[in-house]
Amino acid sequence: MRYAEAVEAFVVHLERVRRLSPATVRAYRSDLGDLGGIAGDRELADIDLELLREWLWRATQRGDARTTLARRAAAARSFFRWAKDEDRIAADPSLRLVTPKLARTLPVVASKDGMRELLDAEKDAAAQGDPVALRDHAILELLYGSGMRVSELCGLDVDDLDMERGTARVLGKGAKERVVPYGAPARDAAAAYLTRARPALLARTETPTPALLLGSRGGRIGPRTVYALVARVLAPIVGAETVGPHALRHTAATHLLDGGADLRAVQEILGHASLGTTQIYTHVSAERLTAAYRLAHPRA
Repeated sequence: MRYAEAVEAFVVHLERVRRLSPATVRAYRSDLGDLGGIAGDRELADIDLELLREWLWRATQRGDARTTLARRAAAARSFFRWAKDEDRIAADPSLRLVTPKLARTLPVVASKDGMRELLDAEKDAAAQGDPVALRDHAILELLYGSGMRVSELCGLDVDDLDMERGTARVLGKGAKERVVPYGAPARDAAAAYLTRARPALLARTETPTPALLLGSRGGRIGPRTVYALVARVLAPIVGAETVGPHALRHTAATHLLDGGADLRAVQEILGHASLGTTQIYTHVSAERLTAAYRLAHPRA
């Protein structure tokens, strides 16, 4: 089997068996396509460890970041592990493929006071009755109040919100469904949006949609619109030039742990498959505690 043919079969496996998101599948295709630039039209069985090392070396010479190298090596290992399990190759050439270790960086997190000021300002803007302002306020409250991913937020339908219980049914990675809670401010913002803004936005299109959050033309809102909103309002709060919706997810998780939430509960709310992924937020909380100690204690 040729390399390119095997990649296409692997992509089908990712889509139909592992049921990964379209964005994740595109990332795999891109990374394996980059390997294809050096593998060419050769047989899959002819790709060895030396070729894989040369591939990563060339990427290093191009100036690719360590995170990119690590991601591409992980994609290659996943691909060749699948190929070995499917008996398409006799041995896995990626088993001894080594990539540079990544320096651990803590996620960007807004302070509680910063979030309070931001959301109060958005609430005041929404009070004027503009449909987009009402929608934007609901978006920010739901993202921060629930810790959901931007893809999960954009995929919500009206029926996915349980206003009485204050929960939302979201479809996460791997098409896994979970129920996440959100607080009274998010519930109030969503209720105001549903009654005062969504009908006006829906009237801008002739195509009905069950989508909860609508764009300016009346269709389901897209992640880019949410990214632009969060970047505009959150960047000044956290002091970063580039920041997206995931920063609100980081912030929600950190504030939950700061408030005494159980790590397992936070894992379930965020929809992390591994507890290790959630544990990064314990480091964030520890860093913030240490910083506060150094500022306040006379013997620090």
